[in-house]
Amino acid sequence: MLLRIFTEPQQGAAYTTLLHVAKATEEYGFDAFFRSDHYLKMGDVSGLPGPSDAWVSLAGLARETERIRLGTLVTAATFRLPGPLAISVANVDDMSEGRVELGLGAGWYDAEHTAYGIPFPGLGERFERLEEQLEIITGLWETPVGKTFDFAGTHYQLADSPALPKPVQRPRPPIIIGGVGAKRTPRLAARYADEYNVPFHSIGDTKAAFERVRAACANGGRHDSSMTLSAAQVVCCGRDEAEISRRADEIGRSVEDLRENGIAGTPAEVVARIGEFAEIGAERMYLQVLDLEDLDHLALLASDVLPQV
Repeated sequence: MLLRIFTEPQQGAAYTTLLHVAKATEEYGFDAFFRSDHYLKMGDVSGLPGPSDAWVSLAGLARETERIRLGTLVTAATFRLPGPLAISVANVDDMSEGRVELGLGAGWYDAEHTAYGIPFPGLGERFERLEEQLEIITGLWETPVGKTFDFAGTHYQLADSPALPKPVQRPRPPIIIGGVGAKRTPRLAARYADEYNVPFHSIGDTKAAFERVRAACANGGRHDSSMTLSAAQVVCCGRDEAEISRRADEIGRSVEDLRENGIAGTPAEVVARIGEFAEIGAERMYLQVLDLEDLDHLALLASDVLPQV
């Protein structure tokens, strides 16, 4: 099981804070640093100093780290045109010497679209755009140098694209698709994704979602062993109940809620909970840390949890 650190900078984090967390992620031996891609805070937090652009900040981290994987859970297809997004991710892949992964989704948070003037079409159109973006981005990256790429879709049209630049990773950086949709999500994951992620759902719901993606792979003639399965959960770990409660209070959650709907408790409890996800097929866990000032939390996870999983 690979453990990855997952952050939500829109809740309030300057680039320097993200840099400290990313460097600790690398120093302590975790596999990857991932961040959300949102432009508006959620819930009763200040959100200061304000949102940061995911791919701008990942570009900075690409030059400040050496080993860890870097990526988004997930970039919304509503935020960027597919051609420029393919260029940005390829650029960051080059800057990181081949350590980037692209999580891409349909987008869901309508308020952030309204707040920053981003069109927010209905769900059906958002999935149509997501599918076209996946085809365009992978097509641009996989087109041989010296050849051109064309695409004629309902929402995007490309003609005589030089399909440059190429990412360092060949044929392309890994694509992550997530969510628990019953039909469209499994189909898109089976066709385009290297990894399928289930965020913030129960063991039972996660298992059912994994099974749907395995079935979609089989229906598409793809061996399910070629699909990496992963889950994301809020983590709150402490050496004793007092430390667990303190960390839960800092993120505005109850210990009881986190134990039921996240991964919370002593290191032994956290290891056991991660093991439950491993039993249903998860190969990677994205541990969502919400208090980005608490680097001691990462140190505890690294010393007392990471070696056991």
